[in-house]
Amino acid sequence: QVQLVESGGGLVQPGGSLRVSCTASGLAFSSSAIGWFRQAPGKERKFVTAINWSGTTYSEDSVKGRFTCSRDNAKNTVYLQIDSLTHEETAVYYCAERAHPYGSRSVDDYPCWGQGTQVTVSL
Repeated sequence: QVQLVESGGGLVQPGGSLRVSCTASGLAFSSSAIGWFRQAPGKERKFVTAINWSGTTYSEDSVKGRFTCSRDNAKNTVYLQIDSLTHEETAVYYCAERAHPYGSRSVDDYPCWGQGTQVTVSL
């Protein structure tokens, strides 16, 4: 059974940074793409970034240059470094596994999800 566990969320001031992690079990992690999504209160879940099996990444335009995704296959963990956060980026951040070497921007392409970690940007 595939399980994903996010950690590292919390409260950060505008302009601040945070690193969230996603640790996986029960899958062939090194050959799977992992996606990151976020969901603000009252809004739909939206794509943020994804990392392919090879370590290549692609991101939603508004986070390019500020969000960095990396993976450590030895630890079955993907990291999302988030810099220069804005209040509007307050959301629950989710990682998801696609059971495919390449990621996708679509929520529907990810069958397995973590429970999410809250990121709150506030003074």
